[in-house]
Amino acid sequence: MNAATRPQQSVLRLVMAQCNLLVGDISFNTRQVIEAAHRARDEFGADLIVFPELTLTGYPPEDLLLRPGFQEMVDEALARIRLQVSGIQLLVGHPEKTAGGHFNAASLICDGQIVARCHKLHLPNYSVFDEKRYFVSGEGFCVAEVCGVPIGISICEDIWVPEPARAATDAGAKLLVNLNASPFHTGKSDEREAVVADRSRETGCPVVYVNLVGGQDELVFDGESFVMDRKGSVRVRAPACRDGLFAVDFEQSAGGMEPLTGEIAPRSGKEESIYQALVLGTRDYIEKNRFNGVVIGLSGGVDSALTLAIAVDAIGAERVEAVMMPSRYTAQMSLEDARAEAEALGVTYREIPIEKPFEAFLECLSDAFAGKPRDVTEENIQARCRGVILMALSNKQGRMLLTTGNKSEMSVGYATLYGDMAGGFAPIKDVPKLLVYRLADYRNALGRVIPQRVLERPPSAELAPDQKDEDSLPPYAILDPILEGYIEQDLSIGELVKRGFDAATVRRIAGMVDRNEYKRRQAPPGVRISRRAFGRDRRYPITSGFITAQLERHGG
Repeated sequence: MNAATRPQQSVLRLVMAQCNLLVGDISFNTRQVIEAAHRARDEFGADLIVFPELTLTGYPPEDLLLRPGFQEMVDEALARIRLQVSGIQLLVGHPEKTAGGHFNAASLICDGQIVARCHKLHLPNYSVFDEKRYFVSGEGFCVAEVCGVPIGISICEDIWVPEPARAATDAGAKLLVNLNASPFHTGKSDEREAVVADRSRETGCPVVYVNLVGGQDELVFDGESFVMDRKGSVRVRAPACRDGLFAVDFEQSAGGMEPLTGEIAPRSGKEESIYQALVLGTRDYIEKNRFNGVVIGLSGGVDSALTLAIAVDAIGAERVEAVMMPSRYTAQMSLEDARAEAEALGVTYREIPIEKPFEAFLECLSDAFAGKPRDVTEENIQARCRGVILMALSNKQGRMLLTTGNKSEMSVGYATLYGDMAGGFAPIKDVPKLLVYRLADYRNALGRVIPQRVLERPPSAELAPDQKDEDSLPPYAILDPILEGYIEQDLSIGELVKRGFDAATVRRIAGMVDRNEYKRRQAPPGVRISRRAFGRDRRYPITSGFITAQLERHGG
């Protein structure tokens, strides 16, 4: 869409700037704003360009907001935008520090002047959000004119409750614009559009919902900015997990402002949307932290195979190295399958057996272990041999180590500290085992890269003879639903038993989850795809008497 194709009846052309910003890099973010504004003006003939929440700082800036000089840099960036952009109005998010407190704000800028400023009213302080630590709530609402159209401006959470939108329309707003930094979790897109549909129908106003895109540590912002008409129907939708400028024209009708239908990007299926988020989150963590590539330990199992595929799709095969580290317990099929995965994806591949370092550790510890039977200690030594090798390659090559553990393992502590938990980032940390298989099937549907028998053979850590995961854990078809209920839904042991799960199994799993908080606290960050991920989402004490108390209460 460009100025030449603008409909004659168009009253207002608005561009949604779905940006991938870098937290804390105010200069970089400001350049993005200026370049996008010039493009929106010159290529699209736009009257107004709208950016995401806290555009200039990125989201969430967290304790950077408390740093001396941070707000000064923001104020300098606003001055730069005012100086360098003309001929188009901009709606830009930023923090504002006043005598009344620190606000999450948005400024409407026109030809060098700030013509309106909005403060966020409702500060989320749940799940991954912690805004009351940094901001105070604004008062009232903001309505400003653009090309003669009164626009109600709000920020993120304010669209999730009826009052701000209703107040703006009562004050004469004919169009509502909402700046967002709304992170991804499974099903979040449906929730957003359902809420905004309620606001548009309640007020009789179309709504422009502009969302951030990109990865920031554990969080992924999936974009999918959209425009909804007065009846709650989507008229424009930007694609998921992709930055860009997306235009919409509004015309005046008897009933009010009417958005003209534009590009409506199709919604992704569940596995596709999750996979896209994993790739985006992994790519941005690597790129924004300036790693030149990654190293991955392959086992011949499904977790490392999926992680390898995500890494290649994120940054390209030429920047990925896969390492197979067989032991005396590694099956021949594991070697064959790991090699096949690496060849299918075109990555650098090497095999480094761990028998010599494993024997050296056993010899070193022989006196200390004398008279004691073999147990999980020897299994963990193997995992730590692999961790040392992978971290050595990471150090030598300047490539980050990706950890391959899944959420089921992380939940119950079925992982070795300083062994298979070693690494800088864990792409599938929030992906339960059963979902790992579904994502592997999805990726294979795009082009087979994971051998079929990897998906069919019983999962095993291969740290002992004929070992299977089910020797230590319930079948994943039982384990994963219990974990979802206990972790993501906060169900008690008693509530899970009422749902039909075996009481002894539930008590055992709950105890494993609670006892292994100390491991998770030392784990690398990973992409959040669920409503309750380990990390900033779920903050439990390591030292706690709750474990014993709840088990005693439920007969443990």
